[in-house]
Amino acid sequence: MKADPAVQRQLLELAKVDAELSRTAHRRRTLPEIAEIDAGEKTVRERRDALVSVQTAASDLDREIARQEKEIESVRARGDRDRKLLESGSVAAKQMTDIEHELNSLNRRQSALEDDLLELMERREALELDAQRTSAEVAKAENEVAEAVRRRDEHFTDLDTTKARRDEDRAKLLPRFPEDLMKLYERVRAQKGIGAALLRARRCGACQLDIDRREIAEIKAAPEDNVIQCENCGAILVRTLESGL
Repeated sequence: MKADPAVQRQLLELAKVDAELSRTAHRRRTLPEIAEIDAGEKTVRERRDALVSVQTAASDLDREIARQEKEIESVRARGDRDRKLLESGSVAAKQMTDIEHELNSLNRRQSALEDDLLELMERREALELDAQRTSAEVAKAENEVAEAVRRRDEHFTDLDTTKARRDEDRAKLLPRFPEDLMKLYERVRAQKGIGAALLRARRCGACQLDIDRREIAEIKAAPEDNVIQCENCGAILVRTLESGL
């Protein structure tokens, strides 16, 4: 393939633009905020799950407390009824003994239920504190994610601006190159990441490998309008006074 040496040298300008576009795309994919957001969202999900677990346990305990309070009220009401019977003096002596025995049993039962209720309420208080702590952790994690998203979006805006400018530069450069040269450039760039590079001091500017004497001799002997490719990486080698030929 042949191309005007001046046109070939302009490939270096295109390669520079494409290199910046590649760096911009890589930067966009690998912003530390992206990993931070992923980790933060995982933390938020974990904290929310923990909060739901605590809230569920508290709800279950509330039902248990309500059931316990209802049973205590039932025992208390029955005790009040028995005491009224005793105070009325309308019961026989044998029945009075049975009522007194039942009252003693009810008192013991009420005391045990109240002790259990106190324990339940202490557990409920602990769960409430746990829920408040976990809720604060959720809010903190959500705020950290929101901050990371804000920083990521700021970087995205800057990178998108850079990309738009380089895309515009590229669009201005493309008409300068013949179609067959661009097809070669794009094919090499798609495969190796760099389509063209300066041959400087007998070294390929794309793969940074020294070119052996045989190849250098062939390049030196080739006409200036020959399109030369690096045997190592395939990049189009652009010859200038810096090439050391």
